[in-house]
Amino acid sequence: MEIRKLRSNETPPMDLLLLADPSRKMIEEYLTSGHCYVAIMEKVMMGVYVTTETNPETVEIANIAVMYGKQGRGIGKKLVKHAINNARTRGFTKIEIGTGNSSIGQLALYQKCGFRIVGILKDFFTKNYPEKIIENGIVCRDMIRLEMDLRAVK
Repeated sequence: MEIRKLRSNETPPMDLLLLADPSRKMIEEYLTSGHCYVAIMEKVMMGVYVTTETNPETVEIANIAVMYGKQGRGIGKKLVKHAINNARTRGFTKIEIGTGNSSIGQLALYQKCGFRIVGILKDFFTKNYPEKIIENGIVCRDMIRLEMDLRAVK
């Protein structure tokens, strides 16, 4: 599997990005200022992540997704690790990510990769998304914020 930056002549894989964020508007906003990376296997985009700079020292993984049928095979973990290494190489000292309170698998993955929970944005999803999001039988209301100090982890 190859993970590389999306080329300027390529269209972002909106079908994949929408798996992680149901708001096309929000995706389009962070794509304009962010960096999009894709995981390609056998000429097919299997996964994607987008990072945005939140300040000169911090980058955020704004979106990360793996296509249905390919989840649970370690692709997501490889994407997270790539994002961490990429952020470190680009000189950032901190990397952040946020996910829904109902995203149980994602919360486990991010913590296994070294992220620590640092806060909760109460009612983020109910205030910012017009449609109710239900995942794992749980209403997604709050955003769980996680971060990693890139100076402390090698």
